[in-house]
Amino acid sequence: MLVAIIRIGLLVIPWLTVFFIPKNVFKKYTPVAIFASLLVAINCMLSVPFKWWTVKGGLLNKVINDVSFILGPFFIGTIWIFRLTFGKFWLYLLTNTVMDLFLAFPINWLMQRLRVYKLVNFKSKHVFFISICFALFIYPYQLFISQSKSSN
Repeated sequence: MLVAIIRIGLLVIPWLTVFFIPKNVFKKYTPVAIFASLLVAINCMLSVPFKWWTVKGGLLNKVINDVSFILGPFFIGTIWIFRLTFGKFWLYLLTNTVMDLFLAFPINWLMQRLRVYKLVNFKSKHVFFISICFALFIYPYQLFISQSKSSN
């Protein structure tokens, strides 16, 4: 029951903050959030054959966990980070580093403690490394999108 509440919270709570993001900003950063979410979804799919983490209850519960995280804090968090830092790369990198450290260590520890999932062939440092790689990959993507729109 607690895990179901956590999943619902992960999906719903970040969306409650969208009301504080101007509509044009939300639209501006939605493509990069979709791209980043796709990268995380691929990572989640790869986690099955490589047994990076497990979720009690099988594949359906794993998919529900993944979707809750991807469409909740990850998608909305990406938009917020870009809204607050885009155009200031070092601030973007610092913000992502702090957020990724927070995700990889205390949040990851808490989620495992609450039995939302259990890391198997993946460690907290891998969560951090992958998150930083994604951040470094999506920033140039947003630069490209911004430059393409400004040249039209």
